[in-house]
Amino acid sequence: MPVDNVNETTTMTPQRQRLPDERRALTHHFSVGGQEGYLTVGLFDDGRPGEIFIKMAKEGSTVSGLMDSFATAVSLALQFGAPLATLVAKFSHTRFEPSGWSGNPRIGYAKSVMDYIFRYLEIKFLNRESGTLFETPSETPLPGSNADPTEALGDIVQLTDGPTCSTCGSIMVRSGSCHRCMTCGARADAP
Repeated sequence: MPVDNVNETTTMTPQRQRLPDERRALTHHFSVGGQEGYLTVGLFDDGRPGEIFIKMAKEGSTVSGLMDSFATAVSLALQFGAPLATLVAKFSHTRFEPSGWSGNPRIGYAKSVMDYIFRYLEIKFLNRESGTLFETPSETPLPGSNADPTEALGDIVQLTDGPTCSTCGSIMVRSGSCHRCMTCGARADAP
């Protein structure tokens, strides 16, 4: 059977779903590598995030200006229907300074402020049942295994500041007089 109007194209104009003038919001204090800030998430009536505001403690800094502009872009993306899961997948684990321990037991080490924000949004809105990274299992422990999991990990791997891997970008750990990447296995000689 022949198809009529094969050359006809359909264009869709994206529609922006604005948040109501009065809305619920969640404000979260964070710290990444000593850089403090606040993340405010404005919510649609159904509980989905519809806008974010990122307020860095060091007002006027380059990081503050970039985070403010980036928050506006993410807010527009959410209001035009971009799935939060897609944004989380794209911006989680991005690496740039400042980075460091976040103090949030569900996130641990954040590779950047952007990494922290999107991993937090994932935990809060996509994986609502996520636990902490370092919680001990509720099962009965094996006899003679009363060690703290973080201490046990420290006995296996020396978690010190190491160079970044030239192959994959992960932090390398000391292995004798060299450094080794625990992600891809690459080695770097000591300087």
